[in-house]
Amino acid sequence: MALAFDEFGRPFILLRQQEEKSRLRGLDAQKANVSAGKAVARILRTSLGPKGMDKMLQSPDGDVTITNDGATILEQMDVDNQIAKLMVELSRSQDYEIGDGTTGVVVMAGSLLEQAEKLLERGIHPIRIAEGYEMASRIAVEHLERIAQKFEFGLNDLEPLVQTCMTTLNSKMVNRCKRRLAEIAVKAVLAVADLERKDVNLDLIKVEGKVGGRLEDTELIYGITVDKDMSHPQMPKRIENAKIAILTCPFEPPKPKTKHKVDIDTVEKFQTLRQQEQKYFDDMVQKCKDVGATLVICQWGFDDEANHLLMHRNLPAVRWVGGVELELIAIATGGRIVPRFQELTPEKLGKAGLVREKSFGTTQDRMLYIEHCANSRAVTIFIRGGRIMFPCYIIKFKIIFVGLLCREMLWANGSAEEENK
Repeated sequence: MALAFDEFGRPFILLRQQEEKSRLRGLDAQKANVSAGKAVARILRTSLGPKGMDKMLQSPDGDVTITNDGATILEQMDVDNQIAKLMVELSRSQDYEIGDGTTGVVVMAGSLLEQAEKLLERGIHPIRIAEGYEMASRIAVEHLERIAQKFEFGLNDLEPLVQTCMTTLNSKMVNRCKRRLAEIAVKAVLAVADLERKDVNLDLIKVEGKVGGRLEDTELIYGITVDKDMSHPQMPKRIENAKIAILTCPFEPPKPKTKHKVDIDTVEKFQTLRQQEQKYFDDMVQKCKDVGATLVICQWGFDDEANHLLMHRNLPAVRWVGGVELELIAIATGGRIVPRFQELTPEKLGKAGLVREKSFGTTQDRMLYIEHCANSRAVTIFIRGGRIMFPCYIIKFKIIFVGLLCREMLWANGSAEEENK
């Protein structure tokens, strides 16, 4: 290997074996590309179907993932060949459009490439092969339309959607409680579906997971979950018809931005300073009480004195809530984020039917549930499990699949009604 420079002074490397290397052309290049696609399909073929085997994947960081989901496997594979990257993109597109069948579409593409290789060896041009596949695709779609059946469903008859979702969960690790998970997925989709407009907004479905418990402990929450607890252990854990003050200002005394020094040389000065600080905290808590707030959610921390006052004034509070979660709470409850205590008014309070804190077993983990919000139909699927694995992704895929299926059924029902008219 030698270093050379071009006319602009930029260095580039010359390989000594450059003359020995050769570029593949014609049939050899086509066979090499087909072999790369077949290799990817061959890896996923053993994980397809109800008896498919799981794959153990190890990331460069040492994290181990065990899954038989095609999209997850291809996403974590280190692929260099361009045709193999196209297979990964194919699986990603299938996941984005449908949410299911990520393994089957790659295996089918590999089988088509395998059959195309035999035609290439017989001297048929690749364009002619592609045209033949397009004709076969049109014939297959027409046949599917002839044999397709329409399933009627409604809010009181969810069995067709539940059965469909159970079918997609058959090949996954969660098949031992697939009935419960299928019902959760269907209820989540219908909770955010607009039946009049015949549309489903899947962005309103939030999937959260927490290590611990069993998969059977998975639940559907009609609201938002926050991985926080009350700031004081003696605060109430259940608040009905909550009026929430959403704050981005801390319960702390103001700090000067310049260097300062306070000299306290007598007991009287210390008592005066303490009373002034207590009055400052007392004014903060009183402003929250005056506007009618029954719960305070703050982005920053509390001083111990302020936390003590909040508990004695019977005003539950939550601290260190992230900015993204704060925005979600504001949107769901119809509240406004308040940057200063002076701007707090009753109109800026959010409203929720129920706010409760839930603890999990002996692990002392606690989460805050904000349910029956005022301005949102957002739901959260809270998944439990023994370790961080792929169930969250699987449930999300099935939700997307059921949502798209529900949307297609709604569209089909609407078209049938128009035809009847």
